Parts: sequence; structure tokens; C-alpha cells
Amino acid sequence: MRKVERINIIMRYINNRAHFTISEIMQEFNISRSTAIRDIREIETMGMPLVAEVGRDGGYFVMKNSVLPTVRFTDNEIKALFIAFMATRNLQLPYLKSRQSLAEKLLGLISANQQDDLVLLNQILLFEGTNPHNPDLLDLSDIPLPMLEQLIQLILSDSYLVVSVEEGSVIRSYSIYVLHLYREKSSWQIEGFDLEEEKRRIIPVDNLTDVTPYSEKKRFSKKKIIELLSKQEKAINLVLELGPKAIAQYKKYHPLDISISYTNPYQSTAILKTFIHTHHSDELSEITNWLLFLGGDMRIREIPKEVVEGLQERLSVYKE
Repeated sequence: MRKVERINIIMRYINNRAHFTISEIMQEFNISRSTAIRDIREIETMGMPLVAEVGRDGGYFVMKNSVLPTVRFTDNEIKALFIAFMATRNLQLPYLKSRQSLAEKLLGLISANQQDDLVLLNQILLFEGTNPHNPDLLDLSDIPLPMLEQLIQLILSDSYLVVSVEEGSVIRSYSIYVLHLYREKSSWQIEGFDLEEEKRRIIPVDNLTDVTPYSEKKRFSKKKIIELLSKQEKAINLVLELGPKAIAQYKKYHPLDISISYTNPYQSTAILKTFIHTHHSDELSEITNWLLFLGGDMRIREIPKEVVEGLQERLSVYKE
């Protein structure tokens, strides 16, 4: 790590702690005592108001109510931030109302040469879904889902919610503990634990009509929820090993509640584990079609006999 990068990281490390010692800096950044002392002195000369404490357990702390030096980004960090920002276009990101405003503020923090680099990157980099007739991503504006920000604000203060969902022409309410909020196949999803039916549930944010806190009197503890989920995980009855071609097919389409875990750093092999409701004919039919869609680049470790029968029936049609 270059000295400039190390000092920037040490400054952030210091700023996030009420107190630190030279030994902690040495251990955290794998540097010698003399190097740690030189870095601390250089940080002090840059304007960070450090106060030294003497004694056996002495160290340093940042003086309260003091103005801290400006955070400095390296050239590569600036490019990484800008490219990540560009790549998230049209994702209906919460809190993001204007890309133009944020981009202008980011450009205003950096040098003229860095600005030129970012403008060039904006011209030459195209991401999936970019309109080739209007590739300037800074001209785009994101319109988040109406309920998304309200949902996130509630989750930040309380994960126990009652969500009202439009299902066809009917509004249904579910009492859930929110496990994750994620985006998949161009839509935001809530992964939650249904407190009434005591099972995992996936709810599309697009279909939300209302969100309110759940009654405190009826809540399970988080520990209890994890225990119930853990027991349900043991009921897994479909286990597949996927190769690169099957993974590519999975990325094109998969049911919302089925996920994979990569088994090597190159993400060329993966394992899929899920539970199939064998008494649900619609789900059995969907899984049968999907397994055929995945193709032959997979190995079956475990599969319900009902799914095997469905596959055999489907293949027999092709033979005829």
C-alpha cells in the first residue's frame, strides 16, 4: 500500500474511534513502530487535532468540537465511485432523485484532470440496458417506487411490520419480520418471516399498498425466528450442482425464492438448495419446466421423486 493511501485510511480509522494507541495502528496496518509514529506526526501536520495521553495506558484521541481535515480520495477511488454510480442507472434506487445533482457535486470535489478522466469514462463505458442513442447516463433521473423509501424508513427503526399487498383484485395483509430487502430481475423484493404462518415469504415491493409497525405484544424474538428458519432449512429436498452453462441459464430466469451459492472464486460452479412443495401441482410443474430450461450442465444431488416423475413424463412426450 502506498504511503498516501495508508495515511488516508489511518485518518479514517482514527476519526471513527474515540481513542487509539500506536500499538493498535501497528497491528491494524502491519507497519513498524517508527512508521506508525511518522504517519501520526504527518497526520497531525495535516490538521487533524490529536491529543496525546501520557502514562502506561496512554495513547491519542481526537480533540472534540474540532474541524477535521478534508477526506482525500485517490484517482482509482474516484474512478471506482463514479463507475459504481454510473452502473446503477434505472434501478429505482431509494433516496436518489437526481443523478445530475450528485454527479455535479462529485465532480466539484476533484481536480480538473480527474474531471476530464470521468467525463471520458462517461462517454466510453456502456452498461447493460444503456440506450445506445442516448448513452449519457448523467442525463437520466431515477424515480424510486412510491412505497420503497417509506418501507426503508420503517425498517431502519423496526423490522416487525404489517404489509398490505395487492394480489389481483384483493388486498392481503401479512405480518412479517424483515430479513432482507433486495433487487432481483428488475424489481425490489422483501424477504421476510411470516409471523402468522411461521415461514419465509417473498413479497414484491411493487405490490405494496401500505406498511405499518406490527403489534409488540404478538412478536417473536429474533432468536426464535432464526431457530424456526433453521428448522425449515433442514427440509431442503432439491440440491443441484450447477456448471457454467447452467449458471448462465439461471441468471436468465429463476423463481424468485430460489438462490445459488458459488463454490469457487471464479463463480463458474455453484450449488442450489431449496424446498419444493411436492403437493402443489403448480409449483411442481414450474420446477419441472425450469429444470429442463437449465439444461444438462448440472448434477442432481437430491430431488423429490415427484419432480423426477414430472421430468420423465415431460421427456416421454418428446419421445413420442
